[in-house]
Amino acid sequence: MLPWKRALRPLAAVLLAAAVTAVPAAATARADSAPSTGWNDYSCKPSAAHPRPVVLVHGTLGNSVDNWLALAPYLENRGYCVFSLDYGQLPGVPIFNGLGPIDKSAGQLQVFVDRVLAATGATKADLVGHSQGGMMPRYYLKFLGGAAKVNALVGIAPDNHGTTLSGLANLLPYFPGAADALSSGAPGLADQVAGSAFLTKLNAGGDTVAGVHYTVIATKYDEVVTPYRSQFLSGSDVHNVLLQDLCAIDLSEHVTIGLLDRVAYHEVANALDPAHASTTNCLS
Repeated sequence: MLPWKRALRPLAAVLLAAAVTAVPAAATARADSAPSTGWNDYSCKPSAAHPRPVVLVHGTLGNSVDNWLALAPYLENRGYCVFSLDYGQLPGVPIFNGLGPIDKSAGQLQVFVDRVLAATGATKADLVGHSQGGMMPRYYLKFLGGAAKVNALVGIAPDNHGTTLSGLANLLPYFPGAADALSSGAPGLADQVAGSAFLTKLNAGGDTVAGVHYTVIATKYDEVVTPYRSQFLSGSDVHNVLLQDLCAIDLSEHVTIGLLDRVAYHEVANALDPAHASTTNCLS
Protein backbone atom coordinates (compact mmCIF):
# COMPACT_ATOMS: atom_id res chain seq x y z
CA MET A 1 0.00 0.00 0.00
CA LEU A 2 1.24 3.47 -0.89
CA PRO A 3 2.41 5.61 2.08
CA TRP A 4 -0.22 8.30 1.56
CA LYS A 5 -2.96 5.68 1.58
CA ARG A 6 -1.70 4.33 4.91
CA ALA A 7 -1.83 7.85 6.32
CA LEU A 8 -5.29 8.53 4.94
CA ARG A 9 -6.98 5.26 5.92
CA PRO A 10 -7.48 5.84 9.69
CA LEU A 11 -9.09 9.25 9.22
CA ALA A 12 -11.20 8.21 6.26
CA ALA A 13 -12.40 5.04 7.97
CA VAL A 14 -13.78 6.94 10.93
CA LEU A 15 -15.77 9.37 8.80
CA LEU A 16 -16.81 6.90 6.11
CA ALA A 17 -18.17 4.39 8.61
CA ALA A 18 -20.18 7.08 10.30
CA ALA A 19 -21.62 8.38 7.03
CA VAL A 20 -22.62 4.98 5.66
CA THR A 21 -24.35 3.74 8.80
CA ALA A 22 -26.65 6.76 8.88
CA VAL A 23 -27.99 6.64 5.32
CA PRO A 24 -30.73 3.97 5.69
CA ALA A 25 -32.37 5.80 8.60
CA ALA A 26 -32.20 9.09 6.75
CA ALA A 27 -33.88 7.54 3.73
CA THR A 28 -36.73 6.40 5.97
CA ALA A 29 -37.09 9.92 7.31
CA ARG A 30 -37.59 11.27 3.79
CA ALA A 31 -40.20 8.65 2.97
CA ASP A 32 -42.19 9.80 6.01
CA SER A 33 -42.12 13.49 5.11
CA ALA A 34 -41.42 13.85 1.41
CA PRO A 35 -41.95 17.36 0.02
CA SER A 36 -44.34 17.95 -2.84
CA THR A 37 -41.76 19.35 -5.25
CA GLY A 38 -38.29 18.47 -3.99
CA TRP A 39 -35.49 20.86 -3.21
CA ASN A 40 -33.07 22.49 -5.69
CA ASP A 41 -36.10 23.87 -7.50
CA TYR A 42 -34.72 26.94 -9.27
CA SER A 43 -38.22 28.20 -10.01
CA CYS A 44 -38.88 28.56 -6.26
CA LYS A 45 -39.44 32.15 -5.16
CA PRO A 46 -38.96 33.01 -1.49
CA SER A 47 -42.08 34.15 0.34
CA ALA A 48 -42.53 37.26 2.47
CA ALA A 49 -42.48 35.01 5.53
CA HIS A 50 -39.21 33.36 4.47
CA PRO A 51 -37.51 35.83 2.12
CA ARG A 52 -34.12 34.13 1.93
CA PRO A 53 -33.28 30.84 0.23
CA VAL A 54 -31.54 28.23 2.39
CA VAL A 55 -28.37 26.62 1.07
CA LEU A 56 -27.45 23.29 2.68
CA VAL A 57 -23.73 22.44 2.81
CA HIS A 58 -22.85 18.77 3.34
CA GLY A 59 -19.97 17.43 5.40
CA THR A 60 -16.81 15.47 4.61
CA LEU A 61 -17.52 12.33 2.56
CA GLY A 62 -21.08 13.57 2.10
CA ASN A 63 -23.05 14.75 -0.90
CA SER A 64 -25.88 17.08 -1.80
CA VAL A 65 -28.56 14.40 -1.44
CA ASP A 66 -27.77 11.89 1.30
CA ASN A 67 -26.85 14.52 3.89
CA TRP A 68 -30.24 16.23 3.52
CA LEU A 69 -32.83 13.48 3.09
CA ALA A 70 -34.52 14.62 6.31
CA LEU A 71 -33.58 18.28 6.84
CA ALA A 72 -34.34 19.49 3.30
CA PRO A 73 -37.98 18.29 3.41
CA TYR A 74 -38.27 19.57 6.99
CA LEU A 75 -37.40 23.09 5.84
CA GLU A 76 -39.24 22.92 2.55
CA ASN A 77 -42.43 21.86 4.29
CA ARG A 78 -42.07 25.01 6.39
CA GLY A 79 -42.11 27.22 3.33
CA TYR A 80 -38.41 27.69 2.53
CA CYS A 81 -36.76 27.54 -0.88
CA VAL A 82 -34.05 24.96 -0.24
CA PHE A 83 -30.91 24.22 -2.25
CA SER A 84 -27.87 22.00 -1.80
CA LEU A 85 -24.57 21.57 -3.61
CA ASP A 86 -21.73 19.09 -4.03
CA TYR A 87 -18.24 20.42 -3.35
CA GLY A 88 -14.70 19.27 -2.68
CA GLN A 89 -14.57 16.49 -5.28
CA LEU A 90 -11.32 14.62 -5.90
CA PRO A 91 -10.50 13.01 -9.26
CA GLY A 92 -11.29 9.31 -9.22
CA VAL A 93 -13.29 9.49 -5.97
CA PRO A 94 -17.00 9.26 -6.89
CA ILE A 95 -19.96 9.86 -4.55
CA PHE A 96 -17.90 11.00 -1.56
CA ASN A 97 -17.16 14.71 -1.59
CA GLY A 98 -15.64 17.29 0.74
CA LEU A 99 -12.12 15.90 0.34
CA GLY A 100 -10.57 18.67 -1.74
CA PRO A 101 -8.75 21.76 -0.38
CA ILE A 102 -11.26 23.66 1.73
CA ASP A 103 -10.38 27.09 0.35
CA LYS A 104 -11.23 25.77 -3.12
CA SER A 105 -14.46 24.27 -1.76
CA ALA A 106 -15.38 27.70 -0.42
CA GLY A 107 -14.95 29.03 -3.94
CA GLN A 108 -17.45 26.44 -5.17
CA LEU A 109 -19.88 27.59 -2.49
CA GLN A 110 -19.39 31.18 -3.64
CA VAL A 111 -20.41 30.27 -7.20
CA PHE A 112 -23.38 28.24 -5.99
CA VAL A 113 -24.75 30.98 -3.72
CA ASP A 114 -24.51 33.46 -6.60
CA ARG A 115 -26.50 31.05 -8.76
CA VAL A 116 -29.19 30.62 -6.11
CA LEU A 117 -29.51 34.36 -5.53
CA ALA A 118 -29.78 35.03 -9.24
CA ALA A 119 -32.49 32.38 -9.66
CA THR A 120 -34.56 33.37 -6.64
CA GLY A 121 -34.12 37.14 -6.85
CA ALA A 122 -33.12 37.28 -3.18
CA THR A 123 -30.38 39.61 -2.00
CA LYS A 124 -29.08 37.26 0.69
CA ALA A 125 -29.15 33.56 1.53
CA ASP A 126 -28.99 31.59 4.76
CA LEU A 127 -26.48 28.74 5.03
CA VAL A 128 -26.92 25.55 7.04
CA GLY A 129 -24.01 23.13 7.13
CA HIS A 130 -23.07 19.89 8.82
CA SER A 131 -19.53 19.14 10.03
CA GLN A 132 -17.07 20.56 7.47
CA GLY A 133 -20.12 22.13 5.85
CA GLY A 134 -20.67 24.24 8.95
CA MET A 135 -17.06 25.40 9.06
CA MET A 136 -16.07 25.78 5.40
CA PRO A 137 -18.58 28.60 4.72
CA ARG A 138 -16.73 30.75 7.24
CA TYR A 139 -13.88 30.98 4.72
CA TYR A 140 -16.37 32.17 2.09
CA LEU A 141 -17.73 34.75 4.51
CA LYS A 142 -14.32 35.99 5.62
CA PHE A 143 -12.22 35.91 2.46
CA LEU A 144 -14.51 35.61 -0.58
CA GLY A 145 -17.05 38.36 0.00
CA GLY A 146 -19.75 36.07 1.34
CA ALA A 147 -20.65 38.34 4.25
CA ALA A 148 -22.44 40.68 1.84
CA LYS A 149 -24.57 37.82 0.51
CA VAL A 150 -25.31 35.78 3.63
CA ASN A 151 -27.63 36.63 6.50
CA ALA A 152 -27.01 33.64 8.78
CA LEU A 153 -24.74 30.63 9.08
CA VAL A 154 -26.00 27.67 11.09
CA GLY A 155 -23.38 25.02 11.81
CA ILE A 156 -24.47 21.56 12.95
CA ALA A 157 -21.48 19.84 14.61
CA PRO A 158 -19.02 22.09 12.74
CA ASP A 159 -15.27 21.61 13.21
CA ASN A 160 -14.68 25.33 13.60
CA HIS A 161 -11.36 24.94 15.38
CA GLY A 162 -10.39 21.59 13.95
CA THR A 163 -10.48 18.18 15.51
CA THR A 164 -8.12 15.65 17.02
CA LEU A 165 -10.51 12.83 15.99
CA SER A 166 -10.29 11.56 19.57
CA GLY A 167 -6.52 12.02 19.56
CA LEU A 168 -5.87 10.27 16.24
CA ALA A 169 -4.60 13.41 14.53
CA ASN A 170 -2.12 13.93 17.36
CA LEU A 171 -0.30 10.82 16.18
CA LEU A 172 0.68 12.40 12.85
CA PRO A 173 3.83 14.16 14.14
CA TYR A 174 5.20 10.81 15.29
CA PHE A 175 5.17 9.41 11.74
CA PRO A 176 7.58 11.39 9.53
CA GLY A 177 5.96 12.39 6.28
CA ALA A 178 2.44 11.30 7.31
CA ALA A 179 1.01 14.81 7.45
CA ASP A 180 2.48 15.69 4.04
CA ALA A 181 1.17 12.45 2.57
CA LEU A 182 -2.27 13.15 3.97
CA SER A 183 -2.26 16.64 2.48
CA SER A 184 -1.45 15.31 -0.98
CA GLY A 185 -3.96 12.46 -0.74
CA ALA A 186 -6.97 14.24 0.76
CA PRO A 187 -6.22 17.86 1.60
CA GLY A 188 -9.78 18.45 2.78
CA LEU A 189 -9.11 16.08 5.67
CA ALA A 190 -5.72 17.55 6.48
CA ASP A 191 -7.18 21.06 6.54
CA GLN A 192 -9.52 19.99 9.35
CA VAL A 193 -6.84 18.77 11.74
CA ALA A 194 -6.52 21.14 14.69
CA GLY A 195 -3.60 23.52 14.17
CA SER A 196 -3.54 23.17 10.37
CA ALA A 197 -2.39 26.14 8.30
CA PHE A 198 -5.92 26.45 6.90
CA LEU A 199 -7.56 26.69 10.33
CA THR A 200 -4.88 29.05 11.60
CA LYS A 201 -5.68 31.43 8.76
CA LEU A 202 -9.44 30.97 9.13
CA ASN A 203 -9.51 31.80 12.83
CA ALA A 204 -6.87 34.52 12.90
CA GLY A 205 -8.34 37.84 13.98
CA GLY A 206 -11.57 36.38 15.32
CA ASP A 207 -14.10 33.67 14.58
CA THR A 208 -16.79 35.82 12.97
CA VAL A 209 -17.34 38.67 10.54
CA ALA A 210 -19.71 41.58 11.02
CA GLY A 211 -23.20 41.40 9.59
CA VAL A 212 -23.67 37.62 9.77
CA HIS A 213 -25.69 35.82 12.45
CA TYR A 214 -23.96 32.65 13.65
CA THR A 215 -25.51 29.61 15.32
CA VAL A 216 -23.61 26.48 16.35
CA ILE A 217 -25.47 23.32 17.39
CA ALA A 218 -23.28 20.69 19.06
CA THR A 219 -23.71 17.38 20.87
CA LYS A 220 -21.55 16.25 23.76
CA TYR A 221 -21.52 12.76 22.25
CA ASP A 222 -19.65 13.91 19.15
CA GLU A 223 -16.90 11.38 18.47
CA VAL A 224 -15.54 13.01 15.31
CA VAL A 225 -15.13 16.70 16.19
CA THR A 226 -13.34 16.47 19.51
CA PRO A 227 -13.41 18.04 21.97
CA TYR A 228 -17.00 19.02 21.21
CA ARG A 229 -16.66 22.49 22.75
CA SER A 230 -14.11 23.34 20.06
CA GLN A 231 -17.09 23.67 17.74
CA PHE A 232 -18.34 26.80 19.52
CA LEU A 233 -17.58 30.24 18.17
CA SER A 234 -16.74 33.48 19.94
CA GLY A 235 -18.24 36.74 18.80
CA SER A 236 -20.90 39.35 19.44
CA ASP A 237 -23.50 37.71 17.18
CA VAL A 238 -23.09 34.05 18.07
CA HIS A 239 -25.56 31.60 19.57
CA ASN A 240 -23.86 28.41 20.77
CA VAL A 241 -26.23 25.54 21.56
CA LEU A 242 -25.49 22.22 23.26
CA LEU A 243 -28.13 19.69 22.25
CA GLN A 244 -28.25 18.06 25.68
CA ASP A 245 -29.10 21.40 27.32
CA LEU A 246 -32.31 21.28 25.31
CA CYS A 247 -33.01 17.57 25.66
CA ALA A 248 -30.90 15.71 28.22
CA ILE A 249 -31.85 12.29 26.85
CA ASP A 250 -30.81 13.09 23.27
CA LEU A 251 -28.00 10.67 22.41
CA SER A 252 -27.21 11.93 18.90
CA GLU A 253 -23.55 11.83 17.91
CA HIS A 254 -21.73 13.52 15.05
CA VAL A 255 -23.65 12.01 12.15
CA THR A 256 -27.14 11.65 13.55
CA ILE A 257 -27.32 15.24 14.84
CA GLY A 258 -27.12 16.36 11.21
CA LEU A 259 -29.04 13.62 9.45
CA LEU A 260 -31.90 12.78 11.78
CA ASP A 261 -32.20 14.86 14.92
CA ARG A 262 -35.51 16.75 15.15
CA VAL A 263 -34.36 18.67 18.24
CA ALA A 264 -31.41 20.03 16.27
CA TYR A 265 -33.69 20.76 13.32
CA HIS A 266 -35.98 22.83 15.53
CA GLU A 267 -32.99 24.92 16.55
CA VAL A 268 -32.12 25.33 12.86
CA ALA A 269 -35.64 26.61 12.22
CA ASN A 270 -35.33 29.01 15.16
CA ALA A 271 -32.03 30.33 13.81
CA LEU A 272 -33.50 30.89 10.35
CA ASP A 273 -36.55 32.71 11.70
CA PRO A 274 -35.66 34.11 15.14
CA ALA A 275 -38.66 36.44 15.17
CA HIS A 276 -40.91 33.38 15.42
CA ALA A 277 -38.64 31.12 17.47
CA SER A 278 -40.24 28.74 19.94
CA THR A 279 -38.88 26.68 22.81
CA THR A 280 -36.89 23.65 21.78
CA ASN A 281 -37.20 20.48 23.84
CA CYS A 282 -37.32 16.71 23.49
CA LEU A 283 -40.76 16.92 21.84
CA SER A 284 -39.72 19.39 19.15
